[in-house]
Amino acid sequence: MNKRLIWLACIIALTGCSLTGCGNKVQETHLRGEITGLGNDTLYLYGTDGTYERIDTILVKEGKFDHTLHVDTIVSAVLVFNRGIYIPLFLTKKEDIMIQGSADALEFLTIEGSTPNEEYTTFQQTLKAQGKLSDNAPTAKAEAFIRNHPSSLVSIYLLNTYFVQKPNPDYAKIESLIEGMSGTLQDNPFIGQLKENVGKMKEIAVGKTAPYFRLPNAKKEMITRTEQFKDKYLLIHFWASWNEPSMKEQAKLRKINRDYKKSKTFGMLGISFDLDKAAWEKAIKQDSLTWQQVCDFKGLNSEVAHQYGIVNLPSNVLIEPNGKIAAWNVSEEELKQLVKKQDAN
Repeated sequence: MNKRLIWLACIIALTGCSLTGCGNKVQETHLRGEITGLGNDTLYLYGTDGTYERIDTILVKEGKFDHTLHVDTIVSAVLVFNRGIYIPLFLTKKEDIMIQGSADALEFLTIEGSTPNEEYTTFQQTLKAQGKLSDNAPTAKAEAFIRNHPSSLVSIYLLNTYFVQKPNPDYAKIESLIEGMSGTLQDNPFIGQLKENVGKMKEIAVGKTAPYFRLPNAKKEMITRTEQFKDKYLLIHFWASWNEPSMKEQAKLRKINRDYKKSKTFGMLGISFDLDKAAWEKAIKQDSLTWQQVCDFKGLNSEVAHQYGIVNLPSNVLIEPNGKIAAWNVSEEELKQLVKKQDAN
């Protein structure tokens, strides 16, 4: 996928525990931040063990925030800024995590507290020090880090970011990098899950048959691709009302809907990963999302999220009339050309 992603590790805690912990001996972890120029803002912190999803809302006042968590072991998380920037975090019990930097360079924040956070900061600072890099340079540096740090949790994040979440992943390279990791990481539940997700990604690559789903709309009508969108190109938009980048994307979708709503060969469907029905319905009404919308209110634990390998929002997939996947995160211009070609046939 070609957008900055929500890290897959935000879906699976590295040790199989959620941010709230999986035992009774929970400890307070403090997440603090001082980010110049951020002003008053709202951030979101994701963390989950695969069966329970948690979304923490963090309020920023004058560039500062202080948030308390309860964890009993090291877990993975991701801090999401409304500007569409995603920062990975590693949280441990009784740890003070300090985040500092500038709102003008959110990708290069300094994160202190626990070795993985500091290793990630060093990696990012290395990229920053190199100045303008070629498209392949960050990937090469990520590979070097992974091979030189076979026991670092950051290696898992870099593997997913720079190799798994690509439009056309090199699965042989991914498998090679995993094989080079230490026994500690090899035994990590995340690696097992990563292998499983790589397998799923192969199943949802361009040219593969799109997974079947059946989801309810606001009227509790069950919507499927094969019934409501038979013999049409179908653009599925994956979103959530709590995800700011998703909401910003709606303006483009409204334009696409206006341009193609009379087309007999094209349809649109919004699949939301909201948890709250009221928030979902409010977003649909306020943003005038008049095309078909569905949601099962299971968040990113929804079966359709797993079926389509959705790890970042917003995302979209274009499905051909024959049910094959035509493209991931298709642009408006790409969509125009594909529909035009279909209409001409």
